[in-house]
Amino acid sequence: MSALQEVPIGRRSLGVFRDLIGDEATDAALAAAARLRARLGERVIWNINSTAVGGGVAEMLPSLLGYVRGADIDARWLVIDGNPHFFHITKRIHHALHGSAGDGTPLDAAAREVYEATLHRNGQELGALLQPGDFAILHDPQTAGLAPDLLDAGVHVVWRCHVGHDKSNTEVENGWRFLEPYLRRIPVFVFSREEYVPKYCDHGKSRIIQPSIDAFSPKNAALDANAVRTILVHTGLVEGPMPAQPDHRFVRRDGSHGRVSRHADVVRLGRAPGWDTPLVVQVSRWDPLKDMAGVMQGFARLVDGGAPADAELVLAGPNVTAIADDPEGATVFAEVLEQWRALPHGVRDRIHIASLPTTDAEENAAIVNALQRHAAVVVQKSLHEGFGLTVTEAMWKGRAVLASRVGGIQDQVEDGVNGLLLDDPADLDAFGARLRWLLENPAEARRLGEAARERVREHFLGVRHLLRYLDLIETELDGASSATSSLASRA
Repeated sequence: MSALQEVPIGRRSLGVFRDLIGDEATDAALAAAARLRARLGERVIWNINSTAVGGGVAEMLPSLLGYVRGADIDARWLVIDGNPHFFHITKRIHHALHGSAGDGTPLDAAAREVYEATLHRNGQELGALLQPGDFAILHDPQTAGLAPDLLDAGVHVVWRCHVGHDKSNTEVENGWRFLEPYLRRIPVFVFSREEYVPKYCDHGKSRIIQPSIDAFSPKNAALDANAVRTILVHTGLVEGPMPAQPDHRFVRRDGSHGRVSRHADVVRLGRAPGWDTPLVVQVSRWDPLKDMAGVMQGFARLVDGGAPADAELVLAGPNVTAIADDPEGATVFAEVLEQWRALPHGVRDRIHIASLPTTDAEENAAIVNALQRHAAVVVQKSLHEGFGLTVTEAMWKGRAVLASRVGGIQDQVEDGVNGLLLDDPADLDAFGARLRWLLENPAEARRLGEAARERVREHFLGVRHLLRYLDLIETELDGASSATSSLASRA
């Protein structure tokens, strides 16, 4: 049985960006892609990660690779296989790189044995697929152990780390120490922030490329008010009635029309929020670092003091059985439910906990799109965050965002200019005060949302992200050519 899963990728034209970024920038992207296509020849660019559903990497790859393939460059996406023990260890590494001990599992020789055995099994299959001269972009700690064998096979390896912590501590050093043997020989690294780069990955080997969103994906494409209302009422996230002309449709990445048919699994006390009820929304994985429970407790304090405009809270995440590389999801979800049940009746009936269907990833994305567009305020009260694409998504939709000043979120949101930042995500009183201000000042919330959309248009759309990667790969080809020429001249 195959240990690897190849994820299908469609083709998308970079030309669709003309209306968003202009002719000059679009033509530059098309020219860069054509130049790289000529230089690559039959080489393949492989992206390798640990899940096809859930999380920022799985969110970005279909779109980015679709535009690359639309430029006639052979780009593919592989997902590695692992058992629960392997993903428990990699989640522990993930927490360590965020500066957290997680569940305290030791990153010892036994953990290393499981890690290496799993990646060796995946690497054996990779050896039959990847050819010398191909590029392998390995994403995050789950794939780092593949690097030595791929380098020995003549593959160009890039390690892309999407996580990190602004300041080092014992846990951060512990995580990097575990990964160091697999990373030492890699010629180039990509990080989201300078602060995330460990010393042994520096020395001119690291590049900073911030993540991005695709403005035309099912999660971010324009939805009219009719479609937003239809999707939210149908899924049960908002109470009806349906619009006079229901519209369940959304546009898939391949240009065809999909339909939102499934329902959300919502835990609530009483009825769904009415259409006119202002919603405070956080969309995240059920991960302790996303602090869904803290959002709920902060909102509960606000409600206890009389929430303005009768606002209600929706905490929305994926079905906990759907994300293979996140073994903590079910536990965190259960903890949130337990805390919700302990709240007073009058508080509980204004908090809704939603598990969104994930069987069809693009349907899931369309539901998130509708929910974010309908929100009065989108919250991302993470304790730590690599970048925070849910923030980028909400900003693109012109929503007022209240988020923690952590990780890559602070590179996106300028406090008071295009959103609001919490200096201390654990300060629930400050969270409640800033949330109250946004709900009580809708005109200011709209101003922040308008500025947020422009910020994303200028800095965080996928075409700019893609150009950085095209440049990186071309630079690596230049380096390989120079090395070959030097060896030839010595001979």
